[in-house]
Amino acid sequence: MNSSNRNTILLAVTSPMSWVFYKGLISHLRIAGFQPILLSSPGANLSATAEEERVPGIAVPMQREIALLKDLISLWKLYRTIRRIRPEIVDASTPKAGLLVGFAAWLAGVPCRVYSLNGLRLETARGLKRSILWWTEWLACACASRVLCVSPSLRERAISLKLVPREKVVVLEKGGSGVNLERFTTKNLESTEVKALRYRIGIPVDAPVVGFVGRFVKDKGIRQLTEAFEILRKTHSELRLLLLGDFEAGNPVDGDVRRYIESNAAIIRPGFVSDSAPYYALMNILALPTYREGFPQVSLEAQASGIPVVTTTATGAVDSVIDGVTGILVPVGNSNELAAAIDKLLSDPKLCSRIGKAGREWVECDFSTEIIWGAKIQLYRELISQTPSSSQPTWDEANLDMHNDAEIRG
Repeated sequence: MNSSNRNTILLAVTSPMSWVFYKGLISHLRIAGFQPILLSSPGANLSATAEEERVPGIAVPMQREIALLKDLISLWKLYRTIRRIRPEIVDASTPKAGLLVGFAAWLAGVPCRVYSLNGLRLETARGLKRSILWWTEWLACACASRVLCVSPSLRERAISLKLVPREKVVVLEKGGSGVNLERFTTKNLESTEVKALRYRIGIPVDAPVVGFVGRFVKDKGIRQLTEAFEILRKTHSELRLLLLGDFEAGNPVDGDVRRYIESNAAIIRPGFVSDSAPYYALMNILALPTYREGFPQVSLEAQASGIPVVTTTATGAVDSVIDGVTGILVPVGNSNELAAAIDKLLSDPKLCSRIGKAGREWVECDFSTEIIWGAKIQLYRELISQTPSSSQPTWDEANLDMHNDAEIRG
């Protein structure tokens, strides 16, 4: 077994699109004395993030869905990569990276292995697929030294499903990934900017807006959102539904739901946007009728922007608001309750404003990036303190050719 490189941490995700959630954390790790290395499937976001953060980026193809032969090839490449890097810590996030990278790290003898559990796809799966997902999650947890859950309810759900023993699971502070409070605040936006954006995407000046940010898939409760919107339009005729995101092939919405969204002029769809922060200034309310979450980042972003949130009692989502104080919780899958909660806020501007202000204060107190990042660094240091010292050279000294290794990058 190779000795590990002290303070070298391999951060792994399946899709390069996920690196957007690591902005700021990577440089924070470097300042704290760690040597971060990024690993994901190939993509422009991997290269761009590695260059921007001034850290190495390694591409190893991984399929998001189950693909046995390709998964075995990925596992072999990951094992070889990790053996050559010899990191002290591997932190794998997202289901496929959690499984493949976690297993490869265990095989390679990495002393500190963290699986960042950001949600459970099996919660809404059925039959054979659910069984397969259970076993893959169980194996990912079994290979980890620590399982880092992003919310208290997700921790309890993982334990109740017998995926991981309680003593192995940690939650940082109150959960979440932290919010950039400076970025997500409508105070930084001039009224002329908001008006210009509103005009550009076609929202009338006085029209109230219910917003949604995320993937247009069944598990996000898109059907319930459209049904609630149809109910609300009967009493709020000028209401607009602002959907940030797009349709996806995995877990697709039903055809009638998609046709309704695409044909309704009152539903505004800018698509995926590089910066969602200005769009929160257009919203009166953020609606997230999700069926499952880890900890919904968009809920915290909306509250940081002073926008009240209506979400569900689903795993993860239930932790993202204080019911009746910073938002409203409704039952999963209930369009009528969702419409009633949104109507309550639309019909009472003072209540809407009070809840929005309370949400901003809550996020400032408990969910700033500094709080969550500090707790994560403390976890890494605790794990390192439990491993023997190494006199091996650093990754940069011993593996300068790794970044351009065509076999690994391909």
